[in-house]
Amino acid sequence: MSNNASITTDGNFGNRVRSAVFWRSGTQILAQIIAWGSTLAVIRILDPNDYGIFAMTQVILVFLSFMNGYGLASSIIQAEKVEPIQIRQAFGMLLLLNGGIAILQILLAPMAADYYRQPIVEDLLRVQALIFLATPFMVLPEALMTRNLEFKKPAIINLISAAVGAAVALYFALNGHGVWTLIYAPLSIFWTRAICLIIAVRFFVWPSFNFKGAGSMFGFGATLLASHLFWTIQSQSDIFIAGRVLSPHDLGLYAEALFLTTIFAAKFVPPLNEVAFPAYSRLQDDSKALSWSFLKAVRLIMLISCPLYFGMSVTATPLVGTLFGPKWIEMAPFVAILALAMPVMTLQILFAPANNAVGKPQITARASFVGAILMPVTFIIGLQWGAIGLAWGWVIAFPLLTLFTFLQSYKHIGISGRDLAASLWPGLSTSIAMAAIVYLADQLLPEMSVYLRLAILVAIGGVSYVGLLWVLAKPTLIEVIQLVFRKKPPEPVPETDTSPTTSPS
Repeated sequence: MSNNASITTDGNFGNRVRSAVFWRSGTQILAQIIAWGSTLAVIRILDPNDYGIFAMTQVILVFLSFMNGYGLASSIIQAEKVEPIQIRQAFGMLLLLNGGIAILQILLAPMAADYYRQPIVEDLLRVQALIFLATPFMVLPEALMTRNLEFKKPAIINLISAAVGAAVALYFALNGHGVWTLIYAPLSIFWTRAICLIIAVRFFVWPSFNFKGAGSMFGFGATLLASHLFWTIQSQSDIFIAGRVLSPHDLGLYAEALFLTTIFAAKFVPPLNEVAFPAYSRLQDDSKALSWSFLKAVRLIMLISCPLYFGMSVTATPLVGTLFGPKWIEMAPFVAILALAMPVMTLQILFAPANNAVGKPQITARASFVGAILMPVTFIIGLQWGAIGLAWGWVIAFPLLTLFTFLQSYKHIGISGRDLAASLWPGLSTSIAMAAIVYLADQLLPEMSVYLRLAILVAIGGVSYVGLLWVLAKPTLIEVIQLVFRKKPPEPVPETDTSPTTSPS
């Protein structure tokens, strides 16, 4: 029996995965609560115009970030054995890459300012270049701990950095620094994480710039690099295209609506994927266990994603009024539309760790390549109807992209269309019914404050969702309850022949 196969039957492995999920996602929730608290306070102080300008700089920053070398760290996680020289070589590559990116961003800053017709963009980008210099000191320590499913230390560090970032954001916002608040806060988070990780892991490694024998690591990283590039194009093309056409005010409304609606998919799913990648990697020799684990992950995560986003769509106006304040109420229509696309985006993201774990990162890269074509074309067309057309672009394009990702992935993961639909159905069906109930309740409620209205609608949605789960998907609800409250390791995959079909249905 292979090492990976033996791991799948090790009860301790199940405990380690569960512990990793707790520390990585549990503390991520706490860190995000801290970050959101300061973010919502800052949003009420700053103006949509500030966020529009900040969104312009983020396009450049995120676009250049695709070269920051995170793929090298993924190769270390995926490899069966890692030698010290490989760590030194990866560190050397990261230093060269990120130093070069920082210089490149400084050189591109004047051109970006000219493109957006906003002179301040040049100064903002030059300061933001400091983020890249912190990256090498974060990536490798995190990768080494992720490889061993050790998430406690980085989780605590995330909490510390979130607290520092919140303090910095509030200080600069309250002292009238405007858009600069949005620059210094993330900068403080990155450097706090870097310093804490170095101390916690005792990462005192001398880099090696002799890359002989690092071909496999570079090849794996290059494949993920291409995937990251294409993902960056598809996810940032809307701001890049619209930034030259829309006013900073309208762009700020759209950008913050996108931020609000992607919170779960962008902030909570990636940490879970960080746990899923090393876990799936250890299951790659057991196709039955891999497909069973993937479908269970889809089923449970969509139980959260679907009600969250459908509920967000039908409560957009009181939600925005409560969280952002009266001056942001114009963004409610964007939230209502964008939220409809996000369950599909969540599903699409879940395929990446499974494909990478079975040694098929090219599938993720291929899907990102299609998205890099599909999304910009959709946004260009949608922009003919203004910012609202950009929002509808997400609803139209992402289901097509997710379908393509499934068709590329199902054979390697060992699932069928029927398997996937069965995993999606409990969360999707009950969430649609719940959203209909909440919408009707909203129409029947009399005029009242947005705070009270949101509280009532959330209560109605929560009670109706649990009730609908009990009626329509009782086994799934029981599974969730057992997962939350049980203390014994997860049961192994049944030995009976329940292997899924290998053709889409």
